[in-house]
Amino acid sequence: MSIKISGAPCCWGVDDPKNPYLPPWEKVLNEASQAGYKGIELGPYGYIPMNIERVQAELSRNDLTIIAGTIFDDLVSESNLENLLHQVDDICSLITKLPSTPQEKEQKFLTPYLVIIDWGHDERDYYAGHPDKAVRLSERDWGNMMGHIRALAERAWKKYGVRSVIHPHAGGYIEFEDEIEKLLEDIPYEMAGLCLDTGHLYYSKMDPLGWLQKCSDRLDYIHFKDIDLDIYKQVMEERIRFFDACAKGVMCPIGQGVIDYNSIHTLLKEINYHGYITIEQERDPRNSDTSLRDVKQSVDYLKSVGY
Repeated sequence: MSIKISGAPCCWGVDDPKNPYLPPWEKVLNEASQAGYKGIELGPYGYIPMNIERVQAELSRNDLTIIAGTIFDDLVSESNLENLLHQVDDICSLITKLPSTPQEKEQKFLTPYLVIIDWGHDERDYYAGHPDKAVRLSERDWGNMMGHIRALAERAWKKYGVRSVIHPHAGGYIEFEDEIEKLLEDIPYEMAGLCLDTGHLYYSKMDPLGWLQKCSDRLDYIHFKDIDLDIYKQVMEERIRFFDACAKGVMCPIGQGVIDYNSIHTLLKEINYHGYITIEQERDPRNSDTSLRDVKQSVDYLKSVGY
């Protein structure tokens, strides 16, 4: 099993690029390197500048490559499609000009990936993790979203050679079991793969181990998180947005929460998973002074159990 561990800016609280408390992106790259990463995600559109020379210089200084860029936006509204396609062009034109990471043996697709996430709907954000309470899209709106995903994936692949991976995300319209199953019916693997996230699966009442196994033939990329069970039980009793729950500490360093990473390691061997796993631990960026400590704990734990 050939697995590489990489990182993401959300470990430093970087989810909303307009948040006034975000740490400088140069600091994030520097601390990612200190934690032992060789690769990192670009983070949300607008955080790391679309400036090839500046980004290239910082990546080289920190011995890092970019593993993925992310579209984290409203995939449903017809009026947003042009904005989404513009993001594909910006992100893919940047990540394909930065140094690439060698493809691991038996890795299905070469990095960098384009991670596609639906986000930006209050009516779902407040019911993240509650499959029995959250409103579902109408057939028409679901069809719009699937059409938009196909358009984004086609643009990324045909124009830039970038593989798209769809990430079910707590608080978006692709979150729960029924929605993931419908997604798999509507988007063929030839068009886009899956990026499953252990923390989001658990948060949204699914078994990470079972879903990694179930979707093994569609799985191009994985995010690892861990969940503090006490805080999780607390926020499930509140009317709270997903990232507000993260600010309360629902995500913790890997190995300190409820998710069984020994069993996941065994499973990844069984399904012959090769390629990248990105550690994530969403938090309030005002707490990013503890990010390096937590990321190092996550990396050290995963190495200690054989990753």
